[in-house]
Amino acid sequence: MAIVAADSALVHADILSLLNLTLTFLLGAVPVALPAVFAVVLSVGAIELSKKGALVTRLDSIEDAASMEVLLLDKTGTITQNRLSITEPISFLGFKKEDVVLFAGLASREETKDVIDLTVIKYARAAGIDWSAYKQVVFTPFEPATKRSEAIIDRGAQRFKVTKGAPQVIISLCRSMSEEIRTQANKTVEELSEKGYRTIAVAISEAEARDSFRLVGLLPLADPPRPDSKGVIEALKTLGVKTKMLTGDNIAVAKEIARQVSIGDKIYRVSDLKVQSEAEQAKILDEYDGFAEIYPQDKYRVVKLLQSRGHMVEMTGDGVNDAPALKQAEVGIAVSNSTDVAKASASIVLTEPGTRQIIEAIKTSRQIYQRMLTWVINKVSKVIQFVGLLVLGYFWLQGAIISVSGMVLVVFANDFVTMSVATDNVGYTSSPNLWNVKKITLGSLVIGLLLVAGGAVAVVVGIEYFGLKWGELQSYVMLMLVFTSQFRVYVVRERRRCWSSRPGRELLIASTATVIGFALLGVCGIIVPQLTAWEVLFILAFSAALTLSLDLALSLNHIRCLVLNG
Repeated sequence: MAIVAADSALVHADILSLLNLTLTFLLGAVPVALPAVFAVVLSVGAIELSKKGALVTRLDSIEDAASMEVLLLDKTGTITQNRLSITEPISFLGFKKEDVVLFAGLASREETKDVIDLTVIKYARAAGIDWSAYKQVVFTPFEPATKRSEAIIDRGAQRFKVTKGAPQVIISLCRSMSEEIRTQANKTVEELSEKGYRTIAVAISEAEARDSFRLVGLLPLADPPRPDSKGVIEALKTLGVKTKMLTGDNIAVAKEIARQVSIGDKIYRVSDLKVQSEAEQAKILDEYDGFAEIYPQDKYRVVKLLQSRGHMVEMTGDGVNDAPALKQAEVGIAVSNSTDVAKASASIVLTEPGTRQIIEAIKTSRQIYQRMLTWVINKVSKVIQFVGLLVLGYFWLQGAIISVSGMVLVVFANDFVTMSVATDNVGYTSSPNLWNVKKITLGSLVIGLLLVAGGAVAVVVGIEYFGLKWGELQSYVMLMLVFTSQFRVYVVRERRRCWSSRPGRELLIASTATVIGFALLGVCGIIVPQLTAWEVLFILAFSAALTLSLDLALSLNHIRCLVLNG
């Protein structure tokens, strides 16, 4: 009976030892603070962006912005000022210039708040055009699908119809027009487009005769690029972002504006794109700098095709019809004058005119990525270090080399205290950032194994030189894990040498407080078995020297450049 009882006690002790080891292993290996850390880092980034004129409506879009490779820019109101001005009207078929302005004004309505309508009405009033004798009976506002507006007008007993819109659409409505006049009109539009003018055509017909429109003339509209557009696009190129322009204007206007702002001169007409196979469409979208004569519904298709080529896509938009494309893009950006629907669909909303904030959003998101990368590498290498020492200690010393209570303290110090990396002083890269799990794991493995080797040396010193008992050895190992983790942050936060940049104030305060606090825990014997001041100072100095030599080893073997960039 005594033998059976002794065996039962041994089995019970073995089970408790195994459960203790399992619990310690889980506490150290599971990244319990990962969701909290990422949420804090992204929230801090969202606050930083709000101060720079960009409101974040979806937190994970900050992470996506760091990986963004292609930016689709809407021309009107984003690249250009969207402040239209009419130059000299051009009349056809015996009409006068004043007639072009009059009929364009009759095909407009102030209540629509349409930019072109408001520009035409303002110009007509300035020109002294009197339309008091005319009454607008029916008005159909501009639709992106039809690219024109239309009105039925009464003048006493006379009733007629006027329309204005895209030249290719209006000219096609004038079916009775001679080929000579048609050619002349198209040539004029082409010449104006090559000078960067956006052109509106105006036509008139009898109300009952839907197919008898006559071309009244053309209104050249000047919409110059924003003063900062060229600088912004050139800055995006230095950040490794490929910019593509989308516009409903004809290809000649698109080429001229793209040339002025340094986007490039490879512009493709969307109507030509649609006749290609899907694979060829994706290839063309990848290679060209912009796309002209595009309809709002085509923007969603453009985003999808670019994503099929493996690109991370960012897109700007402002209208209701842009909403599907904004939602489909990894990062949808609603510009400052966007509709509520566009803002609701976007993940970032700009609060100021222009695109300068997009650069700030990219830079800030890449800084946030570097902060998250620092935490991940520190965490993964810590897990490798801990697991390696735990396994080594179990087979070498036949026990868990750190206690459960000690492991809880290590988790708190390493996972939660290092949340301060959310405000660390970091730079941004000159190319998009993509999570490369293979490289991150390889880099963390190298760092972790070097720390395991150093930890084994420290354990030997603790046993042979200091003669530590088991409980004291567990406290000793706990302090080593805490100290090396705090010092390791300074090694992995920098992609060059650890002293290449100044750490953030919050990170310095948090890590310094942690080192001092745990040193006092060890010396005073609070919660964990007590160590002498000399033993605590030794493991502190040893941990600092170990991580400093780690920085040197990474630099000598080029591991920092190859791996720590993620």
